[in-house]
Amino acid sequence: MAYRGSVKPFANFNDKQDAEILHRAMKGIGTDEDAILMVLAARSNDQRQKIKAAYKKTHGKDLVSALKSELSGLLEKLIVALMTPGILYDATQLHKAIKGAGTNDEVLIEILASRTGEEIKEITKAYKKEFGNKLEKDICGDTSGHYQRLLVILLQGSREEEIDESKIEKDAKDLYAAGEGKFGTDEEKFITILGNRSVEHLRRVFDAYRKLCGSDIEESVKGETTGNLENLLLAVVKCVKSVPGYFAEGLYKSMRRAGTDDDARIDHVRIMVSRSEVDMLDIKECFKKMYGQSLYTTIQEDTEGDYQKALLYLCGGND
Repeated sequence: MAYRGSVKPFANFNDKQDAEILHRAMKGIGTDEDAILMVLAARSNDQRQKIKAAYKKTHGKDLVSALKSELSGLLEKLIVALMTPGILYDATQLHKAIKGAGTNDEVLIEILASRTGEEIKEITKAYKKEFGNKLEKDICGDTSGHYQRLLVILLQGSREEEIDESKIEKDAKDLYAAGEGKFGTDEEKFITILGNRSVEHLRRVFDAYRKLCGSDIEESVKGETTGNLENLLLAVVKCVKSVPGYFAEGLYKSMRRAGTDDDARIDHVRIMVSRSEVDMLDIKECFKKMYGQSLYTTIQEDTEGDYQKALLYLCGGND
């Protein structure tokens, strides 16, 4: 498979040299943000971890703490995110979403609906190691009902692998009978089918569903469920259809409401950072197709300053 990230490992990488560039950028009066960005946005996460180790060895200080003391606001959040290993970053985002008053359901939904089974297992391990608690227990403490049930199923990271030909028609009929075909909704059926079947299998089920009822499964989910359960089911459906498409939509929405909304800005920090080495090139393609303008241009219109520069680096240039 071709590499679809916008950030690639830097070819002539030298961790000690990079650590020195960063040290000089933070020395004396004022900070050279450009130098920091040029290094960190153009290195892979593995390389950033090596720079961090080299910096500590030479200067006896933690690089992330040093960066935090020099930067502020969204740029600081973005750089700290870039310096965090990917799986640990997801675990930390989930922890922030759960702890304290209220729950940031958007973050729970985004991460658990879009990550692969393997990634979710790794995130669960990292969460336990970092925060001493079980992720499932913490999520159950903050959620309830059918929404909680589906989150717990997704947390197992154990979707079926195969397409089961014998179940495609039946699953489509069961989804219809559980929603549009009856008075009231059988949420359990939605949860079991959408939470457990393989992605390829579900794509076939959605096609069969459209033939059967003449409408998209999304319409049924919207008509039959509400609140967090609806949002989670929709996210699962969108990710089954196209993970890059799901993130293109997430970026568009967060950019469009980012004027003064810090939560929205944190949303696009999270998406840009966590997808930069996964599928950012595909996200850009979907973005262009869905909204008729490039992600690059949208970032230029909706952000400013060094923070904008950082996002443009992560976006991988103008298409």
